[in-house]
Amino acid sequence: MQNGRYIGSMLNEKELIEGCRKGSRAAQRALYDRFCKKLMVVCLRYSKSTAEAEDILQEGFVKVFQGLDGFRQDAKLETWMTRIMVNTALNHHRKKLYLYPMVDIEKTDHQEAPESLSGLHFSELLTMIQSLPQGCQIVFNLFAIEGYSHKEIAEMLGISEGTSKSQFARARALLQEKLKAESKQYKAYGEGRI
Repeated sequence: MQNGRYIGSMLNEKELIEGCRKGSRAAQRALYDRFCKKLMVVCLRYSKSTAEAEDILQEGFVKVFQGLDGFRQDAKLETWMTRIMVNTALNHHRKKLYLYPMVDIEKTDHQEAPESLSGLHFSELLTMIQSLPQGCQIVFNLFAIEGYSHKEIAEMLGISEGTSKSQFARARALLQEKLKAESKQYKAYGEGRI
């Protein structure tokens, strides 16, 4: 298998796609190895746990392999695969969204406070995003990270545009609170209070 991985890493995207379309296990493994880490990060942003993210990743890769015949290569392969992972995560959560009602809040009561992310490690930021309520987490990821508009998010999730905006505002407010708490902890540490 080691030799198969080496050969797979030598293939360009077009050769990988063709190999996968022909059912080559080595090409499928090479495609998985090349993109699994990046796509796992996407899945983690939409999950509450690593196990849940792994389930989404596995289901997403099944869809990737099944959909490669229809991939027209007018977009980057990584972009196409990322979109599949996001849609897989959304489908995974769509079944549970009724448990986490998203309310349209016309006015949010939070102050815009610039908080620095520079002192945070990626895993700390990921943990903060994962700790958001499910609806806020999904809308935050779609808007702030994936770049979808609130109109697109509303259509994807079957909610109103206002609900998408209010869920994003709530997510931002919750993240700002967490950042302030983190900041206070570091300040207190520096002053010897912990």
